[in-house]
Amino acid sequence: MREMRRFKQALTPQECAAVLERNTAGVLALTGDGGCPYAVPLSYVWLDGRVYFHFALAGHKLDAVRADGRASFCVVDQDQIVPEEYTTYYRSVILFGTAQVVDDPEEKRRSIDALCAKYRPGFEAERAAEIDGSWDRFLMVRLTPERITGKQARELMAQG
Repeated sequence: MREMRRFKQALTPQECAAVLERNTAGVLALTGDGGCPYAVPLSYVWLDGRVYFHFALAGHKLDAVRADGRASFCVVDQDQIVPEEYTTYYRSVILFGTAQVVDDPEEKRRSIDALCAKYRPGFEAERAAEIDGSWDRFLMVRLTPERITGKQARELMAQG
């Protein structure tokens, strides 16, 4: 894989993890039909050093993952337009890795629970009942990163 050209603007692994933890959506890029790039915005949860997504039981995303699990996922943490400087103050993270359907029931349960808790904190009893009642309709996909990179604008580096 290519090295980051502006490596002095790179985020640390801890900063990348913080970006992934605090955000709620990103863009998953896969190889779609006929080798055509397929990128789709998704909600996600960062759990145990992996990204988890909820997919429908059938569709383009699932077909792409099953055909070729190579994937990247990008999260934009900040994108502040600064017109007087003709620039943006940005911070983002990109993961490169392999996406796979989660088959292990324990991992599936843990990832569903974490995803639900992220978007509706609290309500543990209701969440457990919903997961139990919809178990067969939950399909979780895990993106295991082989590489994680993050970068920010020089101006944000100065802010510490």
